[in-house]
Amino acid sequence: MSQKTLTDSAPVGAAQEPRGASAKRWWILAIVAVAQLMVVLDATIVNIALPSAQADLGFTDGNRQWIVTAYALAFASLLLLGGRIADLFGRKPAFLIGVIGFAGASALGGAAGSFEMLVTARALQGAFGALLAPAALSLLNTTFTDARERAKAFSVYGAIAGAGGAVGLLLGGVLTDALDWRWTLYVNVPIALVALVGGWLLLSNHRDAANSKLDVPGTILVAAGLFAVVYGFSNAESHDWGSPLTWGFLLAGGVLLAAFTWWQTKAAHPLLPLRILLDRDRAASFLTVLITGAGMFGVFLFLTYYLQLNLGFSPTKTGVAFLPMVGALMIAAQLGTTALVPRIGPKIVLPLGFAIATGGMAWLTGIGIGSDYLTAVLPPLVIIGFGLGLVMPPAMQLATGGVAAEDAGVASATVNAMQQVGGSIGTALLSTLAASAATDYLSGRDATSKVVQAQATIESYTTAFWWSAGLFAAGAVISFFLFRRGVPEQDPEAAPVVHM
Repeated sequence: MSQKTLTDSAPVGAAQEPRGASAKRWWILAIVAVAQLMVVLDATIVNIALPSAQADLGFTDGNRQWIVTAYALAFASLLLLGGRIADLFGRKPAFLIGVIGFAGASALGGAAGSFEMLVTARALQGAFGALLAPAALSLLNTTFTDARERAKAFSVYGAIAGAGGAVGLLLGGVLTDALDWRWTLYVNVPIALVALVGGWLLLSNHRDAANSKLDVPGTILVAAGLFAVVYGFSNAESHDWGSPLTWGFLLAGGVLLAAFTWWQTKAAHPLLPLRILLDRDRAASFLTVLITGAGMFGVFLFLTYYLQLNLGFSPTKTGVAFLPMVGALMIAAQLGTTALVPRIGPKIVLPLGFAIATGGMAWLTGIGIGSDYLTAVLPPLVIIGFGLGLVMPPAMQLATGGVAAEDAGVASATVNAMQQVGGSIGTALLSTLAASAATDYLSGRDATSKVVQAQATIESYTTAFWWSAGLFAAGAVISFFLFRRGVPEQDPEAAPVVHM
């Protein structure tokens, strides 16, 4: 067993030229942030444009979900493979190929003349996003080795990861209203061009796991397992929990992931070395990201419905309505990663963030038919954003901090996988519960009455908000018990990374 610090993988000359190296690091952060924003945006930017795309291409309501699901399936199932490719063959080529492929798939989707072409483009977006996202996060992890700079970098990255969905809603609304639904896909091309030029000029290539080999059986098992889990949860939304397409795929996914875990203990070059998962703080961080991804769905989707269908907001105005949440999240992200966690540790900060978000979600359940945005929506939305800002960025920093350089890509991929699977769980669970709440309210009432119908939708939204609050409350309890006491030793100069 040998020991090595992350400073061993720092750029040569960083100590001799601190100013130039530091300037380059911050430009790398900007390029990574642009790429990450592009990936996160596409989880929601197309949602607002779906009605326009459906009218243009003529696909059915039943097929509409595949525009979203195709992206989620490809992205989630290929993330660990994408992360390992970045470790094996270099983060720079993985980043650049991911950017080029994502832009090409976006252009294909924007030019789609049929439903099949659009679904194919979305799946390709997800596949290249699965290569791009872990490469971007691992670049951040290996570029910033100074503890204070690293905290600042992750506050930016985590804020983008947490708020990108809301920004996607805003940008999707603006583009759909001002131009055309196709521009929700075309917009990725100029964004990708910036990331491509910056990445080509700034990044250097490191193959930290060049002596390892790709774990083909592990890749097949985890890709099939994640695909089955995400597909099963997607079917729960469109079918029901008793359908074989739901529980059958969920069961198969669980078996495949269990087999993958077993295989990782036997493989000579495991795709996901279990040493990444066995660290207590890192495992707690992965679980935190999963819970946050599931709970945030209640904010974005159902509040979007409420603002547009009940309060009559346009798509653009709906996106603007989420901006205060984004601002609060970014402020809390900076506070959490650079000031609070380094001083008092995650065991206090992350449960506090979850508790604040729980309170905000509980407050949001007070909305009604005649509620006003400024009094009933804005205050709890800001509170939720602030709470999640104390959770998501620090969790991402802790999840990837202290890993060996050759594992940075797959650790980063695991973070993204947790967020994606969490979002899929939230989509299925909260949609099902919301639909059941609306049905229960209509039972025994005049379902033809517009007032009754409107109140039924309110019941569905508030039910989803209560369950999201429950998820955040569970996150507060789980994170309090799982995280270690005290400040984590993540300064690479003080805490060596052990290669097992």
